[in-house]
Amino acid sequence: MQDQSAPNSLFDLTGKVALITGGSRGLGREMALAFADHGAHVAIASRKLEQCEKTAAEIAARGVQSFAHACHVAKWSEVEALAEAVFARFGRIDILVNNAGLSPLYPSLDAITEELFDKVIGINLKGPFRLSALVAKRMMEGDGGSIINISSTAAVTPSPGSEPYCSAKAGLNALTRSMAYAYGPKVRVNCIMPGPFLTDISKAWDLEAFEAGARANIPLQRGGQPHEIVGAALYLASSASSYTTGAIIPVDGGSGGNPKIL
Repeated sequence: MQDQSAPNSLFDLTGKVALITGGSRGLGREMALAFADHGAHVAIASRKLEQCEKTAAEIAARGVQSFAHACHVAKWSEVEALAEAVFARFGRIDILVNNAGLSPLYPSLDAITEELFDKVIGINLKGPFRLSALVAKRMMEGDGGSIINISSTAAVTPSPGSEPYCSAKAGLNALTRSMAYAYGPKVRVNCIMPGPFLTDISKAWDLEAFEAGARANIPLQRGGQPHEIVGAALYLASSASSYTTGAIIPVDGGSGGNPKIL
């Protein structure tokens, strides 16, 4: 019998099926490719099917199966269709990563429309709630599994300019803890809470000001590179975290969500 405590076994995902929302770009793409490199078959979903298919091809090139599906996670009918499509394709989901997110800009709090507010809450909180409930039910009926929510340090710090987003992510943190109780012991539910990462979204930042703020306020003195989310994701997806549930793990360079950075 293979020693499950051996380093190579701890992070082995061979034969597992992972579903990642927002999986076609940024942190989601990095996690999708890493899971594939460790043996998992990977389904990715986002609103744009073409981009999903492009990333799915990269996954398949690693010698595992891939699946692309267009889904707007704020729409429960599309979330339900996504879950059914993945179960029909693979027969199971062992790992769910709720990564899809949205944080649009707005000129002032009173200028936020109901439509914008509902969209932010829908993508960052409502969708993950529904998809987790659907997938966890099937996980409980089978061999169990791991759900990983992708939150943000905005959930735990004052975040001027992103109030609906930080409210939704705070809700996602709370949902993580509650679902860990609801679906234990067979399903582990955890959360990664990233700080500032230099993904596509950072192209809209004043990078000179960001780098100055990072040097002054982040212990590691920089923003994260997308691949640096992978270690935490592999830990929570694999047997390495077999006694970890309800955890909210910051991956933020030590910033603690310091609002002075941006």
